[in-house]
Amino acid sequence: MLMVTHRGALHQVDPVPATRRHVGTENRPVAAPAIRKLLDAALTATGLTGTDGQPLRFVPHDFRRIFITDAIMNGMPPHIAQLVVGHANINTTMGYKAVYPEEAINGHRAFITRRRALRPSEEYRTPTDEEWQEFLGHFERRKVALGDCGRAYGTNCIHEHACIRCALLRPDPAQRHRLLQVQENLLARIDEAKREGWLGEVQGLGVSLAAAKTKLTQLDDLAARRSTIHLGMPGFPGVASHTLPRNPR
Repeated sequence: MLMVTHRGALHQVDPVPATRRHVGTENRPVAAPAIRKLLDAALTATGLTGTDGQPLRFVPHDFRRIFITDAIMNGMPPHIAQLVVGHANINTTMGYKAVYPEEAINGHRAFITRRRALRPSEEYRTPTDEEWQEFLGHFERRKVALGDCGRAYGTNCIHEHACIRCALLRPDPAQRHRLLQVQENLLARIDEAKREGWLGEVQGLGVSLAAAKTKLTQLDDLAARRSTIHLGMPGFPGVASHTLPRNPR
């Protein structure tokens, strides 16, 4: 059953999906022309007309526009509406709705205001110079010999700066030679520990060695994805050759 609201929008109130029907023991989808006929019959029965005096007419696709219009007007961010309807470009969503851009912007600002009201107000104050320098210094301190540390701002190093073991280390391809040196050094230290009977040291160095090998594998995979594939020079054997006329002497 369809119900017409005061805004002229049609809403489905029947708990049984209107896009399927029973045929024997099967549930088959209702064809698009049949849905259009049902919509036309429902609108004609309401007696509602447009500005031209003709009965209102809806197509199934209009309901997507109605939904986006109501959603954005009630505060849904446009980029969320884009994901809901499955648009690849947000400009398609913005043109998909019957809302002026100013109304869409105001709706998004209202959403941000409501979200900020739920969070402590001190989080939105202007940072002091000391806080800003500390924030910038965090990213400077993430630079390490083997690459970059990916830990979040305000968090401490969970591996006590044993970067080779840390999953947050983003190895720099330019430092591959350094990783190879670390691996060779670990192998030499493991051999020494075995000779001296330092079994606990062997176990710890083995963990570091496995981590170094993992980092080298990551670099190799990254290099493989970035490698250039030479396709060669294309030839045109089917094209007749052209001979330039000789210049007269």
